[in-house]
Amino acid sequence: MKKYTIIFFLLFVYSLFSQKPNYTVSKERLLRNLKKLSEFGINKNNGNDRVAYSDYDIQAREHLKEYLKNLGLKVEVDYAANIIARKEGANKKLKPIIFGSHIDAVPNGGHFDGPLGVIAGIEALETILDSKIITSHPLELIIFTNEEGGVFGSRALAGKLNNDALGVKTASGFTNGKGVDRLGGNQKRIFEVAKSSNDYHAFVELHIEQGNILNKSHVDIGVVTGIVGLKWWDVVIEGFANHAGTTPMDERKDPMITAADFILLVREVISEVPGNHVGTVGKIEAYPGAPNVIPGKVKLSLEIRDLDENKIDFLFREIEKKAKMLASKNETTIYFSSIDINASPALMNKQIQSLIIDSANELNYSFKRMPSGAGHDAQDMAIIVPSGMIFIPSIDGISHSPKELSSDEDVYKGANVLVNTILKLDMEKF
Repeated sequence: MKKYTIIFFLLFVYSLFSQKPNYTVSKERLLRNLKKLSEFGINKNNGNDRVAYSDYDIQAREHLKEYLKNLGLKVEVDYAANIIARKEGANKKLKPIIFGSHIDAVPNGGHFDGPLGVIAGIEALETILDSKIITSHPLELIIFTNEEGGVFGSRALAGKLNNDALGVKTASGFTNGKGVDRLGGNQKRIFEVAKSSNDYHAFVELHIEQGNILNKSHVDIGVVTGIVGLKWWDVVIEGFANHAGTTPMDERKDPMITAADFILLVREVISEVPGNHVGTVGKIEAYPGAPNVIPGKVKLSLEIRDLDENKIDFLFREIEKKAKMLASKNETTIYFSSIDINASPALMNKQIQSLIIDSANELNYSFKRMPSGAGHDAQDMAIIVPSGMIFIPSIDGISHSPKELSSDEDVYKGANVLVNTILKLDMEKF
């Protein structure tokens, strides 16, 4: 009997010392910092006007840089204007574990898309500092530049930028090139920031789902398996501008009619092909834009998303072919030009998915494996480093809206999974 008692005691002691602790963040500090960030660019609708390169963007970035410096972290801005905050590790030969997101928003957007991952990343660092944890790997928080305007900062790191991208005009009115200079980067040296697989150990991003799957299913954590690719096109339809009162209906060469037909065509082509792909016409402008003038030109946008890049290309070819037939029928012409903000589909690393699941299980959080229908910085980072994504529920699936919201408890749970995943990555080999 004594022998079994000793064996039981030894097993009990072993279980105590072999059990890995689960770290939890400061919920109060996390929510306070998220609220503080929302003050930079908040509008009368409670929306977020902190578009990339704007004065609000600059003010928020200065606030965060100062906060990070006060934590004793090394803070720098690279040539693409990405903010990088570094905590050194015990082994200077090891590559850094990186994590983060973005703080820029779409016009009149929400306060969680991007800021969640940044503020939770800061909170993860604070929790590690408070707990006096010394990781083997260095840790780097990255606040990416202009995610909403084409994942610009992460594309720069992935080596996917070209000169055309610098000239693209953004929602702030500045081009990417001028915007980067405003934020403390250097557009003349921007291509020097490109990294390779030799530079990073792993990347993980916490984000709101921006859909309604987790919310409807009452699931705490989404484990992202892959991120859809997306491609954008500018669409220009040309007709003949004329007097709206004196030109008979059957003599008009009206590009607005073709534009209307085109919008319906996109829905038709996208819907008739089986799958989870989506297509959107989100912008339309008529020129000269007067009530009493038949437009001479109409400009539209086209976006297609799917996990299969070949399917995106197929759908575009179908739309382009049928659109040209519509334009000819209306005695107009239609042109398509690709915009250099395209993102290829990206699969998330299976080892990192497993670590996220382990963290959720150890914290007794429910989880679900799922793809992402939205593009993210993790999409480009996956090109150069093993990457993973953590989702939390979006209430009613609303995003890119002042009504975008995640509960305090879900924000807290996401941050807890993030910090524990980061610590697990410190012991992981790829």
